[in-house]
Amino acid sequence: MDRPWEADPTTTFKRRRGKPPQEPGNTTDNPDRPDIWELENGDIAVIGRDLTESLGGKLPTGVSVGSDERLVVTPRNMLVAAKPDIPSV
Repeated sequence: MDRPWEADPTTTFKRRRGKPPQEPGNTTDNPDRPDIWELENGDIAVIGRDLTESLGGKLPTGVSVGSDERLVVTPRNMLVAAKPDIPSV
């Protein structure tokens, strides 16, 4: 059965949504930094910590993580900083 949405592996990064992770104080200049990006096809890419194993067993009823998906956590202030850049429609 086909799913209604599939991630497009051929798309590219268009623009950051929100502030660079150094501004809210979530990282130094190392390569491990949370981030939120809009892709050329309009989808959103989130860079964060993979907590699929530790949080996967604590999901609310009716919520699941597919075998090709990961539960990614990013700092709250990253999403708050990106809010003005996220279209409402």
